[in-house]
Amino acid sequence: MFIQTESTPNPATLKFLPGQTVLEAGTADFPTAEAAENSPLAKRIFAVKGVTGVFFGNDFVTVTKDDDVQWDHIKPAILGAVMEHYQSGQPIMGDGADAASGHAEHTGEDSEIVNQIKELLDSRVRPAVAQDGGDITFHGFDRGVVYLHMQGACAGCPSSTLTLKMGIENLLRHYIPEVTEVRPVAV
Repeated sequence: MFIQTESTPNPATLKFLPGQTVLEAGTADFPTAEAAENSPLAKRIFAVKGVTGVFFGNDFVTVTKDDDVQWDHIKPAILGAVMEHYQSGQPIMGDGADAASGHAEHTGEDSEIVNQIKELLDSRVRPAVAQDGGDITFHGFDRGVVYLHMQGACAGCPSSTLTLKMGIENLLRHYIPEVTEVRPVAV
């Protein structure tokens, strides 16, 4: 098994490509070791000292490290954890754990606008963000303000505010005049 790595715009996050499917559908975000209890792979990665976050996409694993730790020191251990997991035959997600489809549900008078927002996010934003090892999902819409949840490499990325404001906000405002602003949320 050959695992490739790619840098992301977030210097604290590295993208690992195992050359195999990680999740069939959706994503899974593990912002803490406690959140990883239902994922054998995420638990293995969190066992590496200095790991502060794990995120799964379709064909990648994104790992975030503590600022005090250098990638040169923990990257080999993470590669080993991923390789051991795939060789073990264990599932990526344990019983009762499901990948998230991403977007929060929204009903009400704005449902048509929200459906347009979700469609633009799915077709234009999420594929580009996944290439950088992250995900952005719809969290809410209230009086022209779109609330988005940033995960994986996007969470805590120095350029995430610029991406959110200049990229996503401009895109949504261009196609959906009811959108006036985009804000990040922490879940």
